[in-house]
Amino acid sequence: MFIGQLALMTAAIFTGAALYVSFAEQPARLGLEDRPLLQEWIPSYKRGYAMQAPLAAIGFLLGLLAWWQTANWLWLLGAVVLVANWPYTLIGIAPVNRRLMATKPENANASSTALITQWGALHAIRTLLGLSATVIFLLASQAALAT
Repeated sequence: MFIGQLALMTAAIFTGAALYVSFAEQPARLGLEDRPLLQEWIPSYKRGYAMQAPLAAIGFLLGLLAWWQTANWLWLLGAVVLVANWPYTLIGIAPVNRRLMATKPENANASSTALITQWGALHAIRTLLGLSATVIFLLASQAALAT
């Protein structure tokens, strides 16, 4: 099941990137002062978004295709969990993103730092969604090998 393996790989890449942000980049950047913190967060967020949004969409489509080919509901579940990052980001994280993006680095202060801290907690949910999708795709792959 080549398509399913591609879905698993895509979800794993998404998850790896999210784990890196949650456990390495976010804690490291929180050690910065207000202005450099915001200066680092803005381009980091833009680059992360440019990478992770397509991965979620591609993983979703690959998971759907694997489900269509095999009729194994786990592929569909994994696809839905992975693409759940899109509405979660638009509804849950985007308001924080917009406030941070609208803040000029020279106006950074304790409020912008608090928002970046809040953003990190919200991003952790994205990490959990990616990890969950990866595990579900892994279970689907094992089920395909067993048949």
